[in-house]
Amino acid sequence: MTKKALARAIGFDPSYISHLEAGRHQPSEDFARRADQVLEAGGQLWATRREGRPERPSAGTGELFVDTDHAELRFRDGAYTARMRRRVVNGGAEPVGRYLVRISVDRYPGRPDRSNELYRRHPLTWEALNLTATCDGEPMRWSAKHDKDSFKEVWLCFDNEESRFPLYPGQAAVLEYAYTIGEDQWGQWFQRAIRLPTNRVSVDLVFPSDLCPDVWGTETSSTAEAVPLRTPVQRIDRGQETVFSWSKNGPPIGARYRLEWRWRSRPTAEARPILRTASDRMAAAGIIQEGDPVLTRTAARFRLPEETDAAREVVDQLHRTIQRVRDHHEFGKGMGLAAPQVGTDRAAAVVVPPDPDAQPLVLLSPRIIDASAETDEQYEGCLSFFDVRGLVPRPRRIEVERMTLDGTPAITVFSDALARLVAHEVDHLHGTVYTRHMREDVVPIPVAEYRGTGRPWHYRR
Repeated sequence: MTKKALARAIGFDPSYISHLEAGRHQPSEDFARRADQVLEAGGQLWATRREGRPERPSAGTGELFVDTDHAELRFRDGAYTARMRRRVVNGGAEPVGRYLVRISVDRYPGRPDRSNELYRRHPLTWEALNLTATCDGEPMRWSAKHDKDSFKEVWLCFDNEESRFPLYPGQAAVLEYAYTIGEDQWGQWFQRAIRLPTNRVSVDLVFPSDLCPDVWGTETSSTAEAVPLRTPVQRIDRGQETVFSWSKNGPPIGARYRLEWRWRSRPTAEARPILRTASDRMAAAGIIQEGDPVLTRTAARFRLPEETDAAREVVDQLHRTIQRVRDHHEFGKGMGLAAPQVGTDRAAAVVVPPDPDAQPLVLLSPRIIDASAETDEQYEGCLSFFDVRGLVPRPRRIEVERMTLDGTPAITVFSDALARLVAHEVDHLHGTVYTRHMREDVVPIPVAEYRGTGRPWHYRR
């Protein structure tokens, strides 16, 4: 079988098999079992894996790699405790004396102004984190590399006051570390970033059942935008706790897997938000509402490719918010979201076409360079004031210039429904909402009235 065919048959990435062949990865037990069955190897692959002969990668690869990476995040009594367990293997030619880990928080995703203000006043402290680490059960000394208000980088050192235990070429060790952060500083998200070759990554979220937790996730990479997790999150109710488990075999380097959650209820009535209106629901999903100055400003364009990472992060943020919004409302005619609507003053937007099989459109620093004389008038809604709908005339065809992540300009022609959705989002990036385009004698109508009289968008051919 070809590598691609084998990967497809057993549910692994072809790049993972390439790493195995080159000796850069150690095959996982799950891979050995599946490959044995598909290749009808009579258990030879599994026996080889158990005997440990592939434990030592090719000498001189210069790589530290991760066999298994498991994270458990537990919420209890108003605080989150993260416990990481990684089996690492030295695939290089030199001993390894330290291992870098990162701790990053964001209490208000999509609202950097609020988050920055929070951490300026109440920064993460080493005392509150209470970071502990071990290597095969032996306590590890650690030292700070970066110490910022909401971000820490830490070297876990393969030594302590009593001994040194460097990781020599071909050796493996289990690293475990843990820290605690209060819910006043931790937002409701947890992300795993693949920075070293990794065989398997997994996450358990353990939450109190009485909060009625709901979990979803997205994944992205250095070459792809955020999409829903390709493997589902599994839920297990365990008495007074609910456990959400997710795993991925052979994750590519550069991939990021982000889990998010919400509490459907709180133990006390005072803590439960009352979402009476459509706008309340949008605000609860993280949408900036009418009256915020960010909705009236022209968003800053990206300097690409210099700001590729910043642009990718904004687009990921939009995708995550869209998932939350769609949990509150069904959008039969498509939808869009611009960065100012999530509190980010940058020229980026994402449009979800009406066709459920179509991929979302990413608009970076877009501008309309041409529009047809032919127009039509349809009802539009805006997530930033979702209690009303308004009749808005729009060109039936627009030509839009936008930038790719590598800084290349691209021109795309949009027609009818897509033209309307795209024009609506480009307006947001110039501080304009749809009511500015309505005829003088027309006013928005309540959403309840729209539901009684509105019809799906229809265009004459």
